[in-house]
Amino acid sequence: MNKFSWYEAKSLEDALEHVNSTVSEQLYASSNGAAVFKSGGVDVFDWVKEGILKPEKIVNIRNIPGLDKISFDRKDGMTIGANVTLAEIASNNEIKENYLAVHQAVNHAATPQLRNMSTLGGNLAQRNRCWYFRSVEHQCFRKAGDRCFARHSVNGENENHAIIDNGSCVSIHASSVATALMAFNASVVIVGADGKKRTIAMDDFFVSAAQDISMETVLTAKEIITNIILPPPSKNTKSAYVKHVARESYDWSLGDVAVVMEVSGGNCKEASIVLGAAAPTPYRSRQAQEVMQKVSINESNAEKAAEAAMSVARPLSKNAYKVPLFKSIIKQAILELS
Repeated sequence: MNKFSWYEAKSLEDALEHVNSTVSEQLYASSNGAAVFKSGGVDVFDWVKEGILKPEKIVNIRNIPGLDKISFDRKDGMTIGANVTLAEIASNNEIKENYLAVHQAVNHAATPQLRNMSTLGGNLAQRNRCWYFRSVEHQCFRKAGDRCFARHSVNGENENHAIIDNGSCVSIHASSVATALMAFNASVVIVGADGKKRTIAMDDFFVSAAQDISMETVLTAKEIITNIILPPPSKNTKSAYVKHVARESYDWSLGDVAVVMEVSGGNCKEASIVLGAAAPTPYRSRQAQEVMQKVSINESNAEKAAEAAMSVARPLSKNAYKVPLFKSIIKQAILELS
């Protein structure tokens, strides 16, 4: 691990004055005086320990006042501060009562120890999962290299990788929480160095490889996530989250799904279905949503929705198992709302 200085930010303005590059930019070239943000620090320190990220300064934003609050109003919805830990979200009764899929996703994220450290903002801003991307020895597309090792290398290891939107990069975004938040049509509030706020729908927060392979989110160097906003649920809102891992104990997701529906008399009025670990970003399955609009929530329609979701899947050499896996968990999540 390289040496770096530590700065304890006292406010958003203070933090933004001390950072001059993003983690993404530092993966391509080291720059003098380079500094990055750290909140929970789980993902940032992984990069530093592996020797891929070599900042000269780490700016700790974990203790900035006002970013660790959760508030709920029946009319306005819920606001969760970026520095709220996953453990705090997991123990919040209003989240469990009104946004069940978020509660379920958080409780399936990482280990209890990591949930105590990990913040919501850091969880959303973490970089994608791929052993080649996270290896100092492999200069892949996302690190300004000339190939995707998971796809094009002889015997490339891609069993955990993307089956949708995987034309160039086949890594997957690792946030299970983002899957559920997107299903609830959440928004991300970001503050820039000029003090101006912008609120971005979760669907637009993540950047596909086709848009810009050097980024996974719209965050720039001089921006900090401050809050995540969930719209108020109706009294007929139901939700479910299902995750599949290789082992019962903590492991990275092989596939997860969040389903949020407006339900009336056993029928789906509106559907929101989002897949995790299926694509380089959390993936909204508009195909599955369309199938479930204005129909009964039953086994037949759930199977049709699952088939529709996987109609766009293009599995790689070693991850075709993900297609039946997703069909199974999509069907399971939908039927939990019946």
